Amino acid sequence: MNLKIWLKAIRAPFLTATIVPVLLGTAVAWNDINRFNLVYFFLTLFSVLFAHMGTNLANDYFDHKTGNDEANLNPTPFSGGSRVIQDKLLPASSILKASLFSFGIGSLLGLYLVFKLGYIVLLLGVIGVFLGFFYTATPLKLGYTGIGEFQTLRFSSEVILISIPIGLLIAMVLWINEFPDYEADAKVGKNTSVIKLGKRKALIVYHLALCLVYVWVMAGVLFKTFPIFTLLILLTFPIFLKTLKITKQNYEKIYELLPANATTIMLHLSIGIFLTVAYLID
Repeated sequence: MNLKIWLKAIRAPFLTATIVPVLLGTAVAWNDINRFNLVYFFLTLFSVLFAHMGTNLANDYFDHKTGNDEANLNPTPFSGGSRVIQDKLLPASSILKASLFSFGIGSLLGLYLVFKLGYIVLLLGVIGVFLGFFYTATPLKLGYTGIGEFQTLRFSSEVILISIPIGLLIAMVLWINEFPDYEADAKVGKNTSVIKLGKRKALIVYHLALCLVYVWVMAGVLFKTFPIFTLLILLTFPIFLKTLKITKQNYEKIYELLPANATTIMLHLSIGIFLTVAYLID
């Protein structure tokens, strides 16, 4: 087994999208109840990481079956799938098996948490696995209907409120990654939100969402909902401005837009880390 190929298949660099919210949720909980369980932390982390890997692999398999990735003549490091099937590095059947295996491991870890912590964890886990698999899997293919970008949140008011900027950021990572796939998605009827809105309107949504992240956190501090240390995210403002400039100038292009794909991921990662640190300091 070639580890490098499998790391490419699971799109390992993008797993930060899962790591960041787990870290932030843990920090908020620790800040709230002054208690931390290392075992539950790692069980939660690896459970959702395996679910994320299963989602990425299922996405590759079913986008291959529909011809979506084959129709993409301009794949990038941020879009068009991992390309391990198209480049004949791994057979499609192995990708499907690995997806089901990953979902299985993640589910088993989640079931242990259900046993220890209660059935609300089961509800969250079932929803997560269902949405992850059927994002591209038949018959639902949620990602082909334009509703695949929606996110689910969780219960305590502070957790919900502080999760919104992180949810917006990862949604915008997916959003901007759909721009290079525009032509390929349109060919196979994958009606993402970017397809439905058109690139110009989709860019406005993207810019408004990024602006809302900063406004939301500053408002949270103003109304004493978030710790003042969450204003550390203002240190990322130069990256934000750079992202706005790149996307405004290059949203109709593919390769010239790639730096914005990277800076959006950087915003999600850095803002997530700053918010986590803010709650730990507080």
